[in-house]
Parts: sequence; structure tokens; C-alpha cells
Amino acid sequence: MINSAVLVLNRYYQPVHVTSVKRAFSLLYLGVAKAIDSQYRLYEFADWAELSATQDCITTIERTIRVPRVLVLSAYDHLPRGRVRFSRLNIYARDNDTCQYCGKNLPRSELNLDHVMPRTQGGKTTWENVVCSCVPCNLKKGGRTPEQANLKLLKKPVRPRWTPLFRGATRKVTYREWLPFLHLADASYWNVELLDE
Repeated sequence: MINSAVLVLNRYYQPVHVTSVKRAFSLLYLGVAKAIDSQYRLYEFADWAELSATQDCITTIERTIRVPRVLVLSAYDHLPRGRVRFSRLNIYARDNDTCQYCGKNLPRSELNLDHVMPRTQGGKTTWENVVCSCVPCNLKKGGRTPEQANLKLLKKPVRPRWTPLFRGATRKVTYREWLPFLHLADASYWNVELLDE
């Protein structure tokens, strides 16, 4: 429970981050953020801790406290950069966890990335040249282009047009309480940027 997700909004109620319950309680306790309930009422830590909690809660020595699923930062008004990070998980999200050669939708543990134009032939590590691939298709393709390996791409890889926040990379919309604050067209929040080395 302590590592589950909490949506963090800026002071204009725009999503800026997803954090853990542990970090959320720290922000709430320090007065940096307020919890928001389903009626859009804001609570400071002491008031939030007084609410009755029977489920989705943590227990301390003194009390049981309901886990806030949405926090509003008191003084932060910025939004994340408007560019989607080029990362492994954002590629998985863009390609919907689907091999771009055979069309199989697989768990991420059974997927990897493939350079459409192989690096050995001058291909770059870019949105337009990297796709999600299953291991058998990747092995079949090897260091060749799809045409050379008699494979066909399901769709041409492109840079996504999402805003960099949520798109089911690990959280499709994890909690009902998040829905009023999310635009479902928004995309995943992932930090690790891939580099062309």
C-alpha cells in the first residue's frame, strides 16, 4: 500500500506527477500539498487524518489514516515539459505492448525494442526508427531491414503527440479518483530517456 500510486496536481488542478503513498504522506504532512476528496474538498494533514478510514488506508501506532489518491500542491504552478521522453516504456505505450511485426500483444517481459533500419546499416535510435518487437520476430529480423527479412511493419513508427503524463504505461487510470483530473489522450510519465549511442 505504501508504494501504490497517488496523482499529484499543481495548484491549478493540472496533473504533474504520480508519486508513491509514502511520498504523498510526506508532502501532506509537511504542508506542501493538500489531499482532495471526491467532493473536491481540500484537507491539510491533521484534517485528513481525522477522516474515518475502513479501506485503502495505512495504520500507524495511533490511528488508521485513509490513503489520499489525489494531492494538490500548494504553491507549484508549472506543468511538465510538453515533450514525450524517448524511453523504452513510452515506446511500449506508443505501440500498445504489441509486436510491430507479428501483431501479438504480449507482457512487457516478452518484448524488446528493434531498430527498423539496423544500427549496423546507419539506423538511429529515434522515435521514427525504433519499434516494439517480440523476441522471435526480433531474432528473425536480426541485423536486417524488415524488407530484407521478409517482415512487414504494422504501422510506421512516429513521434507521439501526447502530453507527457499518463497513458497506461503502467497505469491505465489506476484509481477512480484520478478520472476528473486526467485527459485520457494524455500519455505516460516515464523518466528514463533513451540515447543514440
